[in-house]
Amino acid sequence: QFGDDASFGKVAELTLSNVPSTVYKTMPLIMILSAVWMFLALARSSELVVARGVGRSPLQFLFAPIMVAAFVGVSAVMIFNPFVAATSKHYIQLREEISTGRNSVFSVGSEGLWLRQGDTNGQTVIRAARSNADGTILYDVTLISLAENGKPIRRIETKNARLGTGEWILGASKIWPISPNSNPEMQSFKAPNYSIPSSLTLDQIKDSFGSPATISIWNLTKYISDLQASGFSARRHAVWFQMELARPIFLIGMMLIGAGFSMRHTRFGGTGMSVLIAVMLGFGLFYLRNFAQILGETGQLPIWLAAWTPPVATLLIAMGIILNKEDG
Repeated sequence: QFGDDASFGKVAELTLSNVPSTVYKTMPLIMILSAVWMFLALARSSELVVARGVGRSPLQFLFAPIMVAAFVGVSAVMIFNPFVAATSKHYIQLREEISTGRNSVFSVGSEGLWLRQGDTNGQTVIRAARSNADGTILYDVTLISLAENGKPIRRIETKNARLGTGEWILGASKIWPISPNSNPEMQSFKAPNYSIPSSLTLDQIKDSFGSPATISIWNLTKYISDLQASGFSARRHAVWFQMELARPIFLIGMMLIGAGFSMRHTRFGGTGMSVLIAVMLGFGLFYLRNFAQILGETGQLPIWLAAWTPPVATLLIAMGIILNKEDG
């Protein structure tokens, strides 16, 4: 996939950069498996029987695990999320560098959007005031071409630029050649249309700026505002932001599902089947949450419904299972 020139060190760095993201994505599954393991151990040692014997209800001795799950969820969102965002961004950039030998950077800010594309002949820095929703058409564009040594060799200004196959197609443009001991204004010329080579594709642009996982949750609200001001659709980022806020509730629900199926004493039998049902239900809810995220990003569901329904439903299902098994 990466070619023969990819060193072992680069591939190892790429792999390690993706580990935090993988752990973060699978945290709900880790939570339910940990809960199953812990409550099975408590059931085998009869500690839950003792707790019931002294008159404590399931909700009472589940209070501490709920607090731990909530603490893990809040810490994951507030502390671990920025670290995952940084490593995910590094992973995407390093993967592109290893795969193509080029490095493209997309940045959105209050002053507009900036794009840098590179190849063996040098770099091109592109600034635009705004764009269409997917970033393939830029408006009020300035392009600066740089040589391999980093010195500017050309400046182009145009009202619009459209990403075609292997090139940026510019509308009416003014071009200033830049060279030592020359007057760029005197050598400038206008063209009704113009084009410059580009190795970028729509998917690469989406990967460069479109992944909300590469944006720290602390910066996400400002980034959403900047995206909207620049003309991009920020729905994907808004869904992600709401899902991150709902993550602690989802982790609590997954922990309670694991508890609901594994608090029963092992002498009653059926432990293996209960564990299997808990794990399968957990995986099902995990993928249901991912599916709801897709529906929210594509506009099939309102943002709040896509983000909050799976966690709340998971919590209610878990409470129903516990109350049915313990008190029903």
